[in-house]
Amino acid sequence: MKVIAMLKTKREISQSVVKMSWPIFIEVFLQMLMGNVDQLMISHYSQQSVAAVANANQMMNVLILLMAVMTTATTILIAQYRGAQNREKIAEICTVSLFFNGLFSFSASMLLLFFHRDLFTWMQLPTDVFEEASLYLRIVGGGIMIQGLYFSLVACFRGHSWTKTTMFVSLGMNVFHIGSNALLIFGCGIIPALGVLGIGISTNCSKLLGLITLAYIFKRYLKVEISWKYLHPFPWDSLRQILRISIPSGGETLSYQLSQTAIMKIVNIFGLTVITTKVYVAIIATFCYMYAIALSSALQIIVGYLIGAGREDLISHKVWRTVLASVVICSGLTTFFYFGSDYILRIFTDDPQVLALGKIILCIEIFLEIGRGVNIVMVCALQAAGDITTPVTVGIICMWSMAVGLSYFFAVVLDLGLIGIWIGMACDECARAVIFIFRWRSGAWKNRHYIVN
Repeated sequence: MKVIAMLKTKREISQSVVKMSWPIFIEVFLQMLMGNVDQLMISHYSQQSVAAVANANQMMNVLILLMAVMTTATTILIAQYRGAQNREKIAEICTVSLFFNGLFSFSASMLLLFFHRDLFTWMQLPTDVFEEASLYLRIVGGGIMIQGLYFSLVACFRGHSWTKTTMFVSLGMNVFHIGSNALLIFGCGIIPALGVLGIGISTNCSKLLGLITLAYIFKRYLKVEISWKYLHPFPWDSLRQILRISIPSGGETLSYQLSQTAIMKIVNIFGLTVITTKVYVAIIATFCYMYAIALSSALQIIVGYLIGAGREDLISHKVWRTVLASVVICSGLTTFFYFGSDYILRIFTDDPQVLALGKIILCIEIFLEIGRGVNIVMVCALQAAGDITTPVTVGIICMWSMAVGLSYFFAVVLDLGLIGIWIGMACDECARAVIFIFRWRSGAWKNRHYIVN
């Protein structure tokens, strides 16, 4: 049996980060596409409906992002227990994750259902879109528990390296979503045009379809037992393990989102041209680092597995190779977009001021993406290895002192505008990259396992 286990371990160790990452990349791309399709399709129905859906999504995105980050803990712990060949603990972690994320997402649903009007009032939502935004939020926000359970199942599959499964399910969800959107938004035959109501129903139905499909595959093929017996008595140690990773990870992500909101307030000082340039470059930048996110997610699974298998000696080689690939891809794509900016930015606008400013910003973005390419991978590697406090501590300090502080100094005090803001953000990314590189090289992440072999 030991020989068989060793052979299995070697096969797992030999998995390529790239091989595992491309299904995750397609899944991440499809998830982003799902939200953008809603905005695009509803724009052909009503501009007021666009504003309603956008404001409702802005509110839900914070909760959805927190749920997605929290399930990272599930992926890491399953990968480590899988490396340690502990099937019983894997079943327990899956059960606790589904229970906890279901409870959290149910609480989020109740929050949105009962306090959505207060939240929209606080956001100073225009009265002409208030009712449509409330309708959409009641439908989609009320069904947010579906997405919470879906994220937990995705994390379980990723922890077992079944990345292609979630990719195909996500693809099916998107196809169904687009078709049902077209049918319910604009109407067909006896089905009336439902507008925002239609897009809300379509969104919930597509997510429910994805949840049911994943649940069936999970029970039929993954063969991990989900049982109430793992909750009686309640496994507080497992919940503490999940929260030990989730809370710092969620704090780092929340800090980033809030710092970007603060930066957007600085951008708003400089008027419409600067605002639109920032939005367009940010969209382009998303395509530059999207694959790095997939690489880091795949690496996180492999690092977790190697930690559980007691093979720390193999980890650093994979981490450095993934960092190099991430930096090359992020900076390479940005360089390509910079040299082609005269054509690429014209997809969005013909305004010569935006085109000129956008090209300068894309030049600075090259250096920003070098830092971001390192950070995306290093944060996931440190989290998977057990060094969970470093990313959140360094992140909060650098994001607010540099990304926000230096952005304000360069943009407002030195009157550099958007150029100054991008320099400040580049300083933040590069500073964090240097710190994370030294942290990993120090070896301080070693022997910080979440599990006991």
